[in-house]
Amino acid sequence: MYASDDNVIPFGTCASKLPPQSIESEEAILGGILLDPVAIERVRDILKPHHFYISAHGRIYNAALKLNARELPTDLLMITNYLADNGLLEIIGGRNKLASLVDRTVSAVNIDALAAVVVDKWKRRKLGRLGNLAIELQHKSDEETPLEQAFEQLQDLIYELQRSSNTAGANHISDVVVNLYQEIEDRSQGKVLPGMTTGFYDLDALTAGFNPTDLVIVAGRPGMGKSALAAQMAFHLASAYRYPVVVFSLEMSKLQIAMRALSSEANIESGYLKSGRISNTQWQSLSQGISTLSELPVYLDDRPDPPLTYIEAECRKIMARERRNLGLIVVDYLQLMDSNGGGNRNNEIEKLTRGLKRLAMKLQTPVLCLSQLSRAVESRNNKRPILSDLRDSGGIEQDGDKVIMMYRDEYYDPSTVDRGVAEIILAKNRDGATGTIKLLFDAPFTKFKNMVRMQPAQSVWD
Repeated sequence: MYASDDNVIPFGTCASKLPPQSIESEEAILGGILLDPVAIERVRDILKPHHFYISAHGRIYNAALKLNARELPTDLLMITNYLADNGLLEIIGGRNKLASLVDRTVSAVNIDALAAVVVDKWKRRKLGRLGNLAIELQHKSDEETPLEQAFEQLQDLIYELQRSSNTAGANHISDVVVNLYQEIEDRSQGKVLPGMTTGFYDLDALTAGFNPTDLVIVAGRPGMGKSALAAQMAFHLASAYRYPVVVFSLEMSKLQIAMRALSSEANIESGYLKSGRISNTQWQSLSQGISTLSELPVYLDDRPDPPLTYIEAECRKIMARERRNLGLIVVDYLQLMDSNGGGNRNNEIEKLTRGLKRLAMKLQTPVLCLSQLSRAVESRNNKRPILSDLRDSGGIEQDGDKVIMMYRDEYYDPSTVDRGVAEIILAKNRDGATGTIKLLFDAPFTKFKNMVRMQPAQSVWD
């Protein structure tokens, strides 16, 4: 069977074309630097010698940078002498080459725009080299370069190229605070949400919601309800804002997650759903629950050990399908992820947390990642977790913007007066205060609920 035309890469149409370049812009930039002693100050932070297509132009520009760094002029005479002293004058084409650059240039007035053109052409050439690398990697064996490692290598290079696109540099604080004022005004008028709410009002008040680029860690001992809490937050976001959310569950199957969600939505205990013991009066609630969940933009993935490259690719695929950004990415849980490594586990976990933080920044979507706690908590009288209990790595604490610890006293003492109460401990909050809030835990439905707020007593004078 032959591949369709849609799947064929048209290398033939590209093979005869020159790589992207703008020699005229390169010459005009160099001529402007030779004519105007301060022109290089305007481009030196965004334009580098390797951005030039013609190697001789890169050498001339590098000479200008060296002179400028020593606070020397970059005129025709100084650059000629510098190149001659370093054995480069004949390599770049001699004095005639430099003189022709001056003759062809009127002024340096457009040097900023020309520099942007040269940098853009360089990025497009780099993009082409990524294609060549992809062709090279396709012929590697699994022993030389595993497929997932090849994907990760390409995505890392693409990300670095994207990062290099941000050439805005430093901004004066006046520009920043003007934008900040506008953002605050938009939030006060309800045009922009402060952050994605979780559905738990006390937690939202403490965190101001989850912001884009946030890496949120939810940690606890097994059985505390981490997966249930994370899934509940995800379904709330999908329901309240209609933002697409995706749950990567490395421990539970898609059916198990859906079963919990259906139990909550239909208000039928999960035990009845698992056994199929549904009464005649419950079928309507069950059908309505399925109908409601089916309309939510929720995606479930239960691949057992997804690498970061797979998670990013799936998220981008969902974004393309939904034609909008994601509201939340849930990873359940960190210690089960594939780091493509075989070394020190602490270093592997640090690599994963950095990658998840980078994913949140790239996709402008909060990432909620679950994490196990070490057994050290079990040896203490007070078993409420603290940051040092995070398992395997200090990188979890370091990279997490918000770190939430979960504690239920009845887990350790079934006769406690706090039966059915969960403590949600915000142990780290990069944007604000820390503290503890309490939620009700409804075990038959594996569901967390807000505590009932007491109404203030009414005065006899009211």
